[in-house]
Amino acid sequence: MTPSQAGTSGEDGAATRQVTKDRRQKLHRRVTIFLQVLLVLGSVMAGLQGRWLPALSSLAIVAVTIVPFVVGRRFHIFVPPEFEALAVVFIYASLLLGEVQGYYLRFWWWDALLHAGSGFLLGITGFLLAHVLNQHKEIEFHLKPGFVALFAFMFAMGTGGLWEIFEFGMDQVFGLNMQKSGIVDTMWDLIVDAIGGLTISLLGWSYLRTRGNDSFLERWIDAFIESNPRMFRGSVGRKVDHG
Repeated sequence: MTPSQAGTSGEDGAATRQVTKDRRQKLHRRVTIFLQVLLVLGSVMAGLQGRWLPALSSLAIVAVTIVPFVVGRRFHIFVPPEFEALAVVFIYASLLLGEVQGYYLRFWWWDALLHAGSGFLLGITGFLLAHVLNQHKEIEFHLKPGFVALFAFMFAMGTGGLWEIFEFGMDQVFGLNMQKSGIVDTMWDLIVDAIGGLTISLLGWSYLRTRGNDSFLERWIDAFIESNPRMFRGSVGRKVDHG
């Protein structure tokens, strides 16, 4: 193969990957918009039936799903469609299906499933937060891969613990039943949070150590870094010290 042919092949490969990436991002955006439209329609239908609490709850959930977009615009952070779609799916499943539609009571595994998802999301958030600080030239903050993974795990666990405190407070003050079976529900929620956070922490640790594993987390992290180059000055393609 001549140099010109190799160059052409490389350009074709890059173009194909870009097309695939664009299609994937469009799909995630459509999923996000579809779920938001469902929430709005559900709110309208509930209002027409005089069910004002579900109607207001659905509108509140729509507002929550817009938070990732608002935060991204406010702090000039491009949130990849994969992250945004995953967050909206989680909010839709936990608030509308779980709380409004009663899936927590109808399906015993629904709460565990969503807490595993929250562990994943919080682990990813904690990992990216530590990674941003670790790679920013203006901040003297340099952690080894193991400590970045540990921070991600503890971030997931800490936020999960705060959520359990919130559930306890809502039950005590407003007489709700967010904790379901009390201490048993709380402990299982924290255990599942730990499993989700630990999974992401191990994947993140592997990513920082090798940068060679083709995992979904590595693809999402690379997408976030490539979309926000000013936050990762000089970090793209640079292997972190393994020590």
